[in-house]
Amino acid sequence: MSRIGVVTIGRNEGERLVRCLKSLIAQIPNEVPIVYVDSGSTDGSMAVAESLGVRAIALDMSVPFTMARGRNAGFKDLVEHFSDIEYVQFIDGDCELMEGWISQAMVTLDCDEKLAVVCGRRYERFPDASIYNRLADMEWNTPVGEAKACGGDALIRVSAIREVNGYNEALIAGEEPEMCVRLRQRGWKIQRLDADMTLHDAAMLKFSQWWKRAIRGGWAMAAGKALHGASPERYMARENFSRWIWGMILPLIALGCAGFTWGLSLLLFAGYPILMWRVYRYRRRYGDPPSHARLYAFWCVLAKLPEAIGQLQYWLTRWRGKQAHLIEYKKPITEGAEC
Repeated sequence: MSRIGVVTIGRNEGERLVRCLKSLIAQIPNEVPIVYVDSGSTDGSMAVAESLGVRAIALDMSVPFTMARGRNAGFKDLVEHFSDIEYVQFIDGDCELMEGWISQAMVTLDCDEKLAVVCGRRYERFPDASIYNRLADMEWNTPVGEAKACGGDALIRVSAIREVNGYNEALIAGEEPEMCVRLRQRGWKIQRLDADMTLHDAAMLKFSQWWKRAIRGGWAMAAGKALHGASPERYMARENFSRWIWGMILPLIALGCAGFTWGLSLLLFAGYPILMWRVYRYRRRYGDPPSHARLYAFWCVLAKLPEAIGQLQYWLTRWRGKQAHLIEYKKPITEGAEC
């Protein structure tokens, strides 16, 4: 029996899903079970997965979908049918597994029983296709060593997932770092390895896509703070404060007070170039070339506006007692997947 299983989730990923599943089949032994969880695809994704020998599960779409719900469903199916599994590799349906990752990740988990999660370097498949893809590729380049969180692609210990009851299905974004908070609160560790893990196809080619993705990020920050902001680490408290100040309060004061301050309040906008310079210096110390550091600094500061909007949307939705809905930035591939 295999010690590892794989869960991948997707919706209308088309050719991206085909590349994902074929990379899994090529990189892992035949006895490793793969579960694909589909959330209402209309492009034949279920049939394609089954034709490749992958176990496919269709979620009940009468219940609001979240990526957390998809991952939990895949995990539950794996451990019910393959009880000897010790580790689960989660991978998004728009990603491809890179050669050598699984073996290195398993060895790392085997060597430290307190490690719950290991993750590696995620790359954008087409980083030069747009500035937004480039920004995503830079975002994936997280520091190597002990970490506070992982993303959607990670190898996770089954016993650790069970201990915290999996992902929080109420979250429409930010479910991975939120679960990592609960893991760390129970003494588990997360490790970012210096190893290539996955290729991601963001397909983020328009400003509107970037804007929606930033709004989703702000929503995740607000939800994270609401859940764990009062903990000793004050999870997401600093991030929330920064977005409120730079993304909403400062511009409102600068513009709102301009009339009776003879325009002097507009000098507050001078803070943005200063903030960009600080981000630029940080990225240069991190090893980015000047052009990439400048790109990141500009868009990082600009993102504070849509992120503040995302935070506001979270609190308005919660105050009204309404159901949160996914904030999707990626255009689905609807012409059909072919293997």
